[in-house]
Amino acid sequence: MGCCLRQLQLFSTCMAFSLGASVGTWKGAIGNWPMFIWCFCFVLTLLILIVELCGLEGHFPFSWDNFLTTCNCYSALLCLSASIIYPIIYVQLLSNSHDWDRTIISTVFSCIAFVAYAMDVTWTRAQPNMITGYMATVPGLLKGLETIVACVIFVFLSNTSLYLHQPALEWCVAVYSICFILSSVAILLILGKCDNRLSIPFSIFQLVLTLLSVLLYTTALLLWPLYQFNEELGRQRSSDVNCSSGLPTSVCIWDQQLAVVSLTAINLLIYVTDLVFSARLNFNSG
Repeated sequence: MGCCLRQLQLFSTCMAFSLGASVGTWKGAIGNWPMFIWCFCFVLTLLILIVELCGLEGHFPFSWDNFLTTCNCYSALLCLSASIIYPIIYVQLLSNSHDWDRTIISTVFSCIAFVAYAMDVTWTRAQPNMITGYMATVPGLLKGLETIVACVIFVFLSNTSLYLHQPALEWCVAVYSICFILSSVAILLILGKCDNRLSIPFSIFQLVLTLLSVLLYTTALLLWPLYQFNEELGRQRSSDVNCSSGLPTSVCIWDQQLAVVSLTAINLLIYVTDLVFSARLNFNSG
């Protein structure tokens, strides 16, 4: 079944990328994100399939099953983000274009890829005597979501006019970067099996990092809308001529600002869930 799922993953990501490229949605950082995801997942899955067909799994200095679970979990989360962002932007922008049907089909293939990767994770975990990888656990999935949402935020922040020369907004960008690094460090410590080298239990270390991230994201959620949507400090959608220009494959400044604050709220919710889950684990283990 694993080989069949790999082939489905290859086919769906290839079709999503090809259809997206034919429409021309690679223009701009926001369009590049789903295109990058489909291309990255295709190449990664192809390499995994080659390794498995050649029987080279045992030649790596790490657990292949854990690596496979991590790749599938991240690929599923990435394809999920592409399946959400791509239609929200391009199905609306190209609604009056002859490319609209290809945009819909590309979204469908992206959703199929997400399901295929999720099924792969489920199938891998269901194998007898299989040790569940960190990324397939609730804490791992939450950490993965935190980094994926942060990456999507960075895509919208590629337009530096959103925050430059405004200290409060630059602080928000610093928050996104710091919290992304903290979550990545926690993931790398687990995957590198370095969590037992800390001077404190890893569960306590992770709890402190998550609490710090919650506090930082709270400040960002307060400052970003205050400085972006305040009539005196920011701009309104009606005053942004790009929002009504109807330019294809373009997202106006106001919509980008709204996307950042929405993603900030979503990631804060994920961090709070992670904090509650980590606190319960520490309480139960204590």
